[in-house]
Amino acid sequence: MYTHLISAHQLQALQASGAPLMVFDCSFDLANPAQADAMFASKHIAGSVQAHLDRDLSAHSAADAVNGGRHPLPKRELFAQTLRRLGFENTMQAVVYDRNGANYCGRLWWMLKWAGHDAVAVLDGGLAAWEAAGGALGSGPAPARAPSGFQLGLELRRWVATQDVAARLEQPAQTLIDARGAPRYRGEVEPLDPIAGHIPGALNRPFTDNFGADGRFKPASQLQAEFDHLLAGRDPATVVHHCGSGVSAVPNLIAMELAGHAPAPLYAGSYSEWSRTPGLPTAQG
Repeated sequence: MYTHLISAHQLQALQASGAPLMVFDCSFDLANPAQADAMFASKHIAGSVQAHLDRDLSAHSAADAVNGGRHPLPKRELFAQTLRRLGFENTMQAVVYDRNGANYCGRLWWMLKWAGHDAVAVLDGGLAAWEAAGGALGSGPAPARAPSGFQLGLELRRWVATQDVAARLEQPAQTLIDARGAPRYRGEVEPLDPIAGHIPGALNRPFTDNFGADGRFKPASQLQAEFDHLLAGRDPATVVHHCGSGVSAVPNLIAMELAGHAPAPLYAGSYSEWSRTPGLPTAQG
């Protein structure tokens, strides 16, 4: 069972073994969501299915959501219905990938853990690593699959709400890590949310800092050293991860686990919900 990362060669061996497996292509374009379908149709890992951030991995209405923000999580049972529609079974190993530096596939990794499914791994290096390893490719839309009987399990990852974050703001019991790029964190630019800046007291670690030049996660020892430097003596058990809308924070969450730390919660609404909630403070610089 792979629970964090899987290499291209390991995935090839898993495919050859005939083990129950489903590979999900989570490639996405935040500026042009329709481009996700075009990317999948043009090229994907042979046999993979598409998991679209807006259609499959986000709530479509406030009534369907468990939080606010730009990409709210759907209620767990609604997500289970999506997995059933895609034909995913509890017995399957899930492998998730994208062509966006693990920005979007981490969302499905986290949601499957939240649904109680531990056997899910990110393809280290994404589609580029698969192609470099000579992996088989397909094109066109994914074929329809027979619905499954997927059942939810105990939540293996947890999220926190805006009121929980606000109640512990700038207290030693909570260390916020913001995964957005530094210019957005500092408030120099803000293309998506109503107020530029960040949650007061949050530390900044852009999610891209977790990868080497080859697009793969850095070694565990290096990740551990970098998080130790970032935390500067703060207790790793107090960390809460967030970003703009709860998506790109997940690579930081995975990286901390690779570095040997216990799973940290995700502030699912993230800065997009925080900045839209009246009365909450923001900071710049």
